[in-house]
Amino acid sequence: MITDTVSDLKQRWEALLADDPKLRIRNAAAQLGVSEGELLATRLGDGVTRLRPEFKAILANVPALGRVMALTRNDDAVHERKGAYLNPSLEQGPVGLFVGADIDLRIFWHAWAHAFGVIEGSREGVRHSLQFFGADGEAIHKIYLVELSDAGAYSDLVARFRAEDQTSPLVPLPAPAERPEQPDATVDVDGLRQGWLGLQDTHDFHSLLRQFGLTRVQALRLAPEGGFAVPVAPSVLRAIITQAAVEQCPVMVFVGNRGMLQIHTGPLANLMDVPGWFNVVDPDFNLHVREAAIAQVWVVRKPSADGMISALECYDAKGQLIVQLFGKRKPGIPELEQWRGIIANAESAHRLA
Repeated sequence: MITDTVSDLKQRWEALLADDPKLRIRNAAAQLGVSEGELLATRLGDGVTRLRPEFKAILANVPALGRVMALTRNDDAVHERKGAYLNPSLEQGPVGLFVGADIDLRIFWHAWAHAFGVIEGSREGVRHSLQFFGADGEAIHKIYLVELSDAGAYSDLVARFRAEDQTSPLVPLPAPAERPEQPDATVDVDGLRQGWLGLQDTHDFHSLLRQFGLTRVQALRLAPEGGFAVPVAPSVLRAIITQAAVEQCPVMVFVGNRGMLQIHTGPLANLMDVPGWFNVVDPDFNLHVREAAIAQVWVVRKPSADGMISALECYDAKGQLIVQLFGKRKPGIPELEQWRGIIANAESAHRLA
């Protein structure tokens, strides 16, 4: 019965592709009412190879691929960065790292469940990739070979981690329920504000949220007064990216999901609109944002040992983070004054009444 179901799903996917050969698998899955991973698994043995879920070991071998393209997305933003996977730290606790000038990742292992090697046709020719999914079948991270990648190392990696089971379908499990937001009246607002003002590192903000049981958006609503969290219009994202490109101000662009956070650091140059999406299309970095999905935008400031750190944070209607922007910086280095000026001017022009 499962085989019949898989066969039926594959046939329905093929019918969609016959009508629209350019249809992406994520969009096809949405139209068919299934997860992307579930749909991809219908091609096991037909260009798709299930890998053993030894994620740390697989990623430890990815640097051998050389230059590749890393892709991380959520429903409303896609982050694509070319480069090499360097300086891995994969065994230290619940979060793994790659920290390179090009590929900069924070990996949240708890959300990883499935891995595949994928060979598929595209408008650019045959593409080879490694693709990782959560238990719900939603994509977490993808690694695509590019012109200078080591195809032999890719083949060796897929062969080494090839799973014995190449026939079972991917049966998605429900995603963990989001933590409900507690009433503002029950929050220790004074404690939150004191903790916020006492931050020494922006990474400590996550601990602050856990300490007070808050969602990110609720914490922004209850932030200290004085410009620490200022609501602005969704148009500010385009304005800030455009101004940063004009001034060639190096920025940090964060896009993530439950299992991955991917970061680009550097200047932006080529901006483009396509229906429904605002895009950065630079040679080594692409960003695609569905502007209509942005329901809330905040200019957020947090103290640190290096001075105040300013960010732009964009959220969807459910309070999920779509994309974050910072000025380029490293620990021990103050925030760029150029970035502070850009974000302050945008805040003034786009501030909500």
